[in-house]
Amino acid sequence: MNITDVILPLITLIALEVILGIDNIIFISILANKLPEERRHRLRQMGIGLAMIMRLVLLTFISWIMKLDNELFQLFGHGITGKEIILLAGGTFLLYKSTREIFLHTEAENHGYENAANIKQPTFRDMLIQILILDIVFSIDSIITAVGMVSHLWIMYTAVIVSVGIMLLAAKPISDFISRHPSFKVLALCFLLIIGISLIGEGLEFHIPKGYIYFSMAFSFFVDFVQMKTIGKTKKE
Repeated sequence: MNITDVILPLITLIALEVILGIDNIIFISILANKLPEERRHRLRQMGIGLAMIMRLVLLTFISWIMKLDNELFQLFGHGITGKEIILLAGGTFLLYKSTREIFLHTEAENHGYENAANIKQPTFRDMLIQILILDIVFSIDSIITAVGMVSHLWIMYTAVIVSVGIMLLAAKPISDFISRHPSFKVLALCFLLIIGISLIGEGLEFHIPKGYIYFSMAFSFFVDFVQMKTIGKTKKE
């Protein structure tokens, strides 16, 4: 086997896994910031660790995973697959969570709505279950994409382990940054909102190119960052 036939697919797959893992990191970071400081790191590690375990376990059942693309039944003349059901369920869950978090952040924290403020905060266990649900959805989507790119299972295993290592290193800085800057937290929640819509779209066979989503959100983060720096400079003057 030519080394270029290994290195190039491996690097490409690692990059893809890291990009897809950004959704996980943002979701985990937002949940972790609700916990006391001493428990946040543990939730981030466990959440990302579960993502890696989920991907590795699913890779061992790769033949079953690929069957999720097979039609299960017909609904209004449209064939429904297992993958579409998972994407629809995951997208709906992410849509609900991001919308709820935006409401709590804007209404409970800024306007003091009693009903919003008095909503019971989820426990560590509740948060871990929520992370696990999203891990399953993102893992299945990630593996089906990976199978279409490379044919060697060990390359997929290596890409997953390396990408998760990168995610573990990036999780705390991203979490701390979102915690320090409330405007970026709202922007991150909007990003998750769009990802939820895109998952539902894919479940309905309406494919939204992820490149458009990530580029638009990167541009939004850049604009917000420039605005933050400008306001900070104005205050100093």
